[in-house]
Amino acid sequence: MIVESALEIQVCDLFLRLSGFAPQHEVYLKIEALNPAGSIKFKPALAMVEDLETRGLLGPGSRIIESSSGNLGIALSIVCNARGYRFTCVTDINTAPAAIALMRAYGARVVVLDRRDSQGGFLASRIEYITEQIRDDPALIWPNQYANPVNTAAHYRTTAAEIHRQFPDVDVVVVGAGTTGTLTGCARYFARHRPATRVVAVDLIGSTTFGTPPGRRYLPGMGTSRTPPIASLDGVADLLMVSEPAAVRTCERVRAAHALLVGPSTGAVLTAVSAYAGQLPPGALIVAISPDLGDRYASTAYDAAWLAERGLAPPAGDEPVRHLMTTAPTSENP
Repeated sequence: MIVESALEIQVCDLFLRLSGFAPQHEVYLKIEALNPAGSIKFKPALAMVEDLETRGLLGPGSRIIESSSGNLGIALSIVCNARGYRFTCVTDINTAPAAIALMRAYGARVVVLDRRDSQGGFLASRIEYITEQIRDDPALIWPNQYANPVNTAAHYRTTAAEIHRQFPDVDVVVVGAGTTGTLTGCARYFARHRPATRVVAVDLIGSTTFGTPPGRRYLPGMGTSRTPPIASLDGVADLLMVSEPAAVRTCERVRAAHALLVGPSTGAVLTAVSAYAGQLPPGALIVAISPDLGDRYASTAYDAAWLAERGLAPPAGDEPVRHLMTTAPTSENP
């Protein structure tokens, strides 16, 4: 394969078989890290910038500002660098240092906030900061991944379709909820193209995205302290809330069994797969989405001292998963 631009480097059809992960079932992990940004966020980042260009809102020297806990910021840093736009990422102290370093390496300006919002997170604080900046400088362009329907459409057109193409009879698709672009895109796609497929949403305990109680969270990439406008459970069969310690333990399990470092969001998604598999008829085909790999979390989610300081490595007796919503599976519609 020969490409003309780094923006064309994308491998979207790689699935890792997780043999033995959920006995009696086939489990595949969709690897989304094989692009210049190293995460699934490359898809909506490129789609949102191209949409702004198509609508004539970007030109030479345009300045873009966006909120991100890491991966979208990296993706926008790369896209803006390639297209000649200046980019400011507004993030917070939970963001992995490696992610911040990558953004700056691509020429982005990074603003790191340390003020938590009223729900114990940082999202409302980041959005408030962006709103203030735009009020003072109306020339700034905010794609707003949390409210932008292009975020959802990007995953409808790519991520969901890629799963369906590889596994036409997929029974269950398990998706982590951050901005919820991947979740809503997959839910809408399968509701239209294969209604028998159950789309399962996964969020972190402490996230308020779907109206659950707020709590302090440390792992970036999943969960919010403010419901994104694009968030929806339409077409979603089940919602599982996973504890951060359980997500970390699953990352360690994948490393031991498959010699692969996955990000904490993937750890949460696979924790939910383990909990959910017992409710399914034998032989179900499950696809879980891995938004990134674990290399950029080596000093956080894979660092024993970092985990201990934040209370994320307790005994295995904590409550790992809360199942908040369900429509009972059957052998015809698992």
